Amino acid sequence: MRITALLLPAVFTATAVHAQTDSTDMSVKLKGVVVNATHGTRMDRLATNTELIGSGQLLRAACCNLGESFTASPSVDVNYADAATGARQIKLLGLSGTYVQMLTENIPNLRGASLPYSLGYVPGPWMQSIQVSKGASSVKNGYESTTGQINIEFLKPQGTDGVRGNLYFDSQAKLEANADASVHLSDRLSTSVLLHYENRQRDHDGNGDGFMDMPKVRQYNLMHRWAYFAPGFISQLSVRLLRDERNSGTSHHGRAHRDMPRYAVHVGADRYEAQWKNAVLFRDSHNSSLALMLHGSWHDAGYLFGNRRYGVDQKNGYAQLMFETDITDRHSLSVGASLNHDHFDETFSGNLQPILSPSETTAGLYAQYTYKPSDRLTVMPGIRWDRSDLYGSFVTPRLHVKYSPFGPLTLRASAGKGYRTPHALAENVPMLASGRTFYADPHLEQEEAWNCGLSAQLNVPLGEKTLELNAEYYYTHFIRQMVATVDGAMGAHTVVFGNLDGRSYSHTMQVDATCPLLEGLTATAAFRLNDVRTTYDGTLRRQPLTSRYKGLLTLSYKTPMELWHFDVTGHLDGGGELYDRTAYPAYFQLQAQVTRDFRHFSVYAGGENLTGYKMARPIAGADNPWAPAFDATQIWGPTEGAMAYVGIRVKFEKP
Repeated sequence: MRITALLLPAVFTATAVHAQTDSTDMSVKLKGVVVNATHGTRMDRLATNTELIGSGQLLRAACCNLGESFTASPSVDVNYADAATGARQIKLLGLSGTYVQMLTENIPNLRGASLPYSLGYVPGPWMQSIQVSKGASSVKNGYESTTGQINIEFLKPQGTDGVRGNLYFDSQAKLEANADASVHLSDRLSTSVLLHYENRQRDHDGNGDGFMDMPKVRQYNLMHRWAYFAPGFISQLSVRLLRDERNSGTSHHGRAHRDMPRYAVHVGADRYEAQWKNAVLFRDSHNSSLALMLHGSWHDAGYLFGNRRYGVDQKNGYAQLMFETDITDRHSLSVGASLNHDHFDETFSGNLQPILSPSETTAGLYAQYTYKPSDRLTVMPGIRWDRSDLYGSFVTPRLHVKYSPFGPLTLRASAGKGYRTPHALAENVPMLASGRTFYADPHLEQEEAWNCGLSAQLNVPLGEKTLELNAEYYYTHFIRQMVATVDGAMGAHTVVFGNLDGRSYSHTMQVDATCPLLEGLTATAAFRLNDVRTTYDGTLRRQPLTSRYKGLLTLSYKTPMELWHFDVTGHLDGGGELYDRTAYPAYFQLQAQVTRDFRHFSVYAGGENLTGYKMARPIAGADNPWAPAFDATQIWGPTEGAMAYVGIRVKFEKP
């Protein structure tokens, strides 16, 4: 029942049998749901190379939101996009998060206008798990995945009946409060409410340059969920409301800007979502099922950077109809149709009118076939055809192969295409935090890229323990791409959005190992090399603000009674280049947390960036933000020193 897996991720174990959309072998329980806390682990049964970040790993750090959930992940990088608004950006396989397809419970979401600040829109305590799939992903979820997918699973109404809460405060005067409650109204019907409040209103100017290097933030977030389970039918409905406010600019501390008006930065977003998933499970010998999934969102955002004003209103509607069946024990088939509509309404006080995002409607058909002659081999080809009212018809082929020549070793290979409609300003709002002038090609093309990857996973028995080794290589080649050239041939203090004219590619190689060292002590070590290059003004060069390598070491220890938890994570971020090709150095960060569990609550305390390393001048030209030389966008390292936090988690659940 693979469609059931889309609606009810029910079983979590150390081998991560969470049913992802491209799963070929899974276990699903409609009743007696069991959720076990897990640390990050490979999802062995999937044809794709997928890493599960389970509830255990999410608790190893404060994990205030999605952007802070990848602390111990060797695969995903999260950095600040600018120092004025606190926008975070994700990178996977060395490339921007625009090429990662974001999913919420296996439905495309958090795209377009919501992308720049989307990592702050998902509260950490709301998440049950995160699945990170690398490379070409399943064609079921659309054509937009180029470097991979990140799927977020929220807490379920049909989960444990009870009330839970989390209160957090840190040395930067940030307060967060979270609460969720679930009620089983009957054996079939459940409902839940999830609440989130976030507030930081202190002027923060750590280096005294007269410009706030951390925004004031206030956020309200609400989700209401319903779940209905009956023999042969499943339905889940969720509604979500979000208000996010960020304010920054010249501060009242440091060097006062007495001879000029205050430079103000404001970001305000209102977001409304509704999602409804239904599945009919046929009582036949082929595990056949039919599902209808609907999603709608309205994202209304306004931005102010000095005297620049930008507003974007995006309305999105998405529908997918899917049929799946096991033809035989060896052959399975999934077919479906999808319809996606994006409507953009943008205003800008600058010179970008030619590239304001157009509205687009895309209809598609897909088929995915799974051949599994034995437990050792899985071959999963897929293809989809889509027609856009902007770009016409295009075809997306993808292929996944998983082979285990002997028990401990698993080999995977993948290849496939990805397409994407670029939204020059809506997806690059943080670039407005500078004095640059913006230009654009009025005929931006649809982006198109190939991605190919190989991975090997080896589980080596060490007595009663197991050493997990993983090695992987991915190559991404762009055929068409929107390229943002900063301070290029058009002159200093300019940004030009144009079509790729030359080569653009990414090579990524990674090795990692996880091993239980002693009773209760687990270590993970990883190292990754990135070679990401793009043609700018006719010259092939390293992509700016992209680290050449990354190292990671995590240690996690639980006492024998599992009442105390100690977690330490160290990151080594390799150096790279700024827009003008000036090199920036490598740096090391350290964070730690200790947790004490009690019957109905847990107390935790920790610190981030304990090495205290930070950029000396994260904002260039902070003394005169009205000048063209002002730039808060070249952020390659921490903008703040060491930070401490404390928190408490409470839960009252029915046994």
